[in-house]
Amino acid sequence: MLQFIYSQLIRLLLPFILLRLWWGGRHSPDLRRNWGQRVGFAPAVSAPVIWVHAVSVGETIAAAPMVRRLLERNPNVTILMTAMTDTGLAQAQKMFGKKVQYAYVPYDTPGAVKRFLARVQPSILVIMETEIWPNLISQSRKARVPVFLINARLSESSARGYERVRSLARPVMQSISWVAAQAEQDAARFRRIGVAADKIAVTGSVKFDVDIEPQVREQAQQLKAQFGGRPVWIAGSTHDGESRQLLKAHRKLLAAVPKALMIIVPRHPERFELVASAVKKAGFSLARRSLQDSPAAAQVYLGDTMGELMMLYGASDLAFIGGSLIERGGHNPLEPAAWGIPVISGTHVFNFESIYQRLREQDGVTIVESAEELVVCLVRLLNNQRALHESGQRALAVVESNRGALDRVVAGISQRV
Repeated sequence: MLQFIYSQLIRLLLPFILLRLWWGGRHSPDLRRNWGQRVGFAPAVSAPVIWVHAVSVGETIAAAPMVRRLLERNPNVTILMTAMTDTGLAQAQKMFGKKVQYAYVPYDTPGAVKRFLARVQPSILVIMETEIWPNLISQSRKARVPVFLINARLSESSARGYERVRSLARPVMQSISWVAAQAEQDAARFRRIGVAADKIAVTGSVKFDVDIEPQVREQAQQLKAQFGGRPVWIAGSTHDGESRQLLKAHRKLLAAVPKALMIIVPRHPERFELVASAVKKAGFSLARRSLQDSPAAAQVYLGDTMGELMMLYGASDLAFIGGSLIERGGHNPLEPAAWGIPVISGTHVFNFESIYQRLREQDGVTIVESAEELVVCLVRLLNNQRALHESGQRALAVVESNRGALDRVVAGISQRV
């Protein structure tokens, strides 16, 4: 009954959702051109199809090594990658070009999902992390499409939320064919909300299997050369409510390290102009990546392009992970760690609970409670090359010692196809 009510509510909201989509298309024309995909009119694809769904940029990047491995093992299979956001699809297209097919995921109405499944006819559906949509999963099961939840994580608060709607959540969870959980606590929570124990495996996080491509390394070195040997710190994936704090931290840092350069990369492209204005209002000289400005004389370098955060980490001396000074739950700390640079984060990291736990255990991350503590940490590391190097190597060691989840995930998928 709850799923019926849920489906009816989604149907009622659909006209308003499509109107919002049209409005957003003012700045992202693909949203308007491909609106039919949102209601199930998927593009034509050649069978057999493996459908990989990654909601946005972070999940798309995490899915990339798995997609490459699946393509290697199954050269005759079509990989269809879907995302909820235009930035997610743009990231996938940048990484894979014509090697895979792309589409927006359908909205979660029974009709849209049925239509999408009928047109695509996937052999399996691989969902990254915890993108659980009731009709998407239940309709896939009715169509006899196995659903795999990969790199799955489930916070305690989310688990309690599912328990409050048990009559809706349990049938959906029972429709999942396999859950590859990041950690034992995630697996335990999935069991609590209805996934059978024999359908769950603890594989670790595929994000530890981060792969830095040669061209990304080359681009990072080229940009680093433009910095002229200046000390560089990056604030990656920042959110509203953090930028001002971080810019104030940079102002205090310049008093101790006058040549320091800050790279700031907003999480969402709609904030690029807002952050640029905030930088100028704070009195900093600004260079913008999108305009190909020279960073030589700038105090702040704005990463206002899509899909380049990994490269920008590689051009930096240390990294602060955004979404953690405010209650957003943080972002992936393993990307800068894979470069062997120090990782600093705020306290709000619940979206990456198990990853941060492993980093803490091996002293691979520094947690700060405020922008003031961040300044102290920045000054200490940027003024001590030995400490800077050792901190980065500890972060890298955590990545290297936890690799292997990708092999376990691909093997688990292959056994069940």
